[in-house]
Amino acid sequence: MTEPTRGDNETTAIDLPADAMPADTPPPGPLRRLALTTGSAALLLAMATDALAVAGRHLGFTVLGTIEIFEMCIVVAATSAIIIATLDRSHARVRILLERLSGRAARRFERGADAVAALIFLVLAAGSSWLTSDLWGGHELTEVLGLPLRWFRVFWIAGCLVTAALFAIRAARRPR
Repeated sequence: MTEPTRGDNETTAIDLPADAMPADTPPPGPLRRLALTTGSAALLLAMATDALAVAGRHLGFTVLGTIEIFEMCIVVAATSAIIIATLDRSHARVRILLERLSGRAARRFERGADAVAALIFLVLAAGSSWLTSDLWGGHELTEVLGLPLRWFRVFWIAGCLVTAALFAIRAARRPR
């Protein structure tokens, strides 16, 4: 009998167990494709802008406003990533408690966690909306390029509301 080699009994990121995704996970829909496309485009633009800035520094010229473009792209990419993680049910979770609960108690706990997550994203949207309404008339712009910040705040608020709705729907549909 030979000794198993390293990795024979280990689970890798590719070899996920069959129950890694819940059976009721819907197939990727138009919202996921939209978030993926938007977030990917934002990351590509951020990367291209940063690469241009680095190349400019090495060639002896400065590209103004690259940090502002990069920051705006990150808002879009992060918002899209949160929506995708919610759709894919891949937010980080500690399952130490769930593993010790009975099936019914675990389902109730997960339902409550989804409801709390929905509430958290509603609070984030409310706070961001309050800030946006206070600053809307100020025509807040970035310093170098003059990019309007209000539309990126609106994008973030919309992302928070979509995420809250997804968590609320999941909490309502989760079996008792």
